[in-house]
This record gives sequence, C-alpha cells and structure tokens, in this order.
Amino acid sequence: MIRDAMSSPSEIHIVSPAQFDPGTAQTPGSERRAAIAPTLGIASAIWGGLFEVKPGSRTGVHHHGEQETIAYVLSGICEIRWGATGKSVARAKAGDFIHVPAFLPHMEINPSKEEPFRWVVVRSTATPIVINLPDDTWP
Repeated sequence: MIRDAMSSPSEIHIVSPAQFDPGTAQTPGSERRAAIAPTLGIASAIWGGLFEVKPGSRTGVHHHGEQETIAYVLSGICEIRWGATGKSVARAKAGDFIHVPAFLPHMEINPSKEEPFRWVVVRSTATPIVINLPDDTWP
C-alpha cells in the first residue's frame, strides 16, 4: 500500500515536491521549503528540506541558534561567509557536504549570474530555528 506524508509516524513517509512547505522560517535572499517537518504531519526529531538562493543573490546574516545544520549541494556554487566579522570564506559546489555549527553567524552568496544554487538541508531539531541578524552585523 502506498502512503503519503500524512501517514502515521510509525510508517515510511514519501513527500513529493508539490507537498513541500514554503511556510517555514526564512532569511531574506533565500527560500527554504520544508519536506520533513511537523507542519507536514511528520513527527521527527530532525527537520529536512530544500534551500535555494537565486542567481546573483545573497542571504542576510543569520544563525540557527542551538541547531546544527548539514547540507548537501545539489546544484550551483555557493560562497559562504561566517564568523564574528564575516571574514572567513569558503566555496561549496555540487556534490559537496557542508556542516554549519550551532550559533555560528553566516551568509550564503550566489556568485553566478545565471544559475541558482540548491541544497538539501537537515537540521538537528524538528522545527528550524532562523535568527536573522541586523544588516549592520558585519562591517
């Protein structure tokens, strides 16, 4: 028997893209869509979803409180800045995994003028925590 995302928590859940929830916590410059979350009727200790930044865009500076984040880059290239002043920088490309520690201020930048970057994201709590910091957080 095939089940959808609204099945009981003791069953496998299949969540198709049309069911992803854009009503999750957001940061300016990006879009998060929940795929595994309580809002979709799935009881889980972790959260999972998709993250996208459009070509030439960047997110605001933010952190995820007590959550750790693991991301897998599906497509595109992302420049990630982090730290107290945003001076630490790395690039991630399709096929890379990213680990973002709890409470670490960071920003994602899409250097491409043509291609969005997309990540699969898993967070260490059932509901995503997004703390957007003021625009003047970094010099």
